[in-house]
Amino acid sequence: MSKTSMFSTRRVTLAVVLSAVFAFAGPSAACTEEAVPEGARPMTGVELYVLYRGKSWQWPDGAGRLQDKDRVFTAWSGSGENMAWAEGRWIVTDEGLLCLQARWHSKAGTVDDRTCFSHVTDERTIFQKRETSDEWYIFKHPEPQEGDEFKNLVREDLVSAKLGLLRDGKQHIEQEPVPIVKQSMNSPANGELQ
Repeated sequence: MSKTSMFSTRRVTLAVVLSAVFAFAGPSAACTEEAVPEGARPMTGVELYVLYRGKSWQWPDGAGRLQDKDRVFTAWSGSGENMAWAEGRWIVTDEGLLCLQARWHSKAGTVDDRTCFSHVTDERTIFQKRETSDEWYIFKHPEPQEGDEFKNLVREDLVSAKLGLLRDGKQHIEQEPVPIVKQSMNSPANGELQ
């Protein structure tokens, strides 16, 4: 196999891995497409910053960390041959966008990726959609509910320890159980709209 076709095969493999990673970052199975109410507005960069800063976003097979300092984004996902890890930045805009820009690393190679999510609010409910999709879903109800994707944002750092092992090559590509962190339905959530 030529060096060019080997590189191309690795990029395709890594692209498939990334598609799987971000297929899980979005609505939970309990979510359904929702109509955004008339009059909903894009969330501001400040609102998004407060919502995401210093949190880990839990996925079924990994997590992403949105650090407050310098808006660093780190993540890991997958297991076995599909294990991948990332380092980059997270960006928010006054048009309601959260973008995760990172260089993803796996056995198949390295690829740069940018995934964005749009957010709008009617001042009570937050709606989200992954860019390139037309399907809006409720990200956070006025009174958070069990199926809200918002419940997967937790303060605990679910990334740094595993990322250090993966980056240093000390962890073999084996999946450890993902710790599930639950927020109490009655606890006040930092960063919610009032």
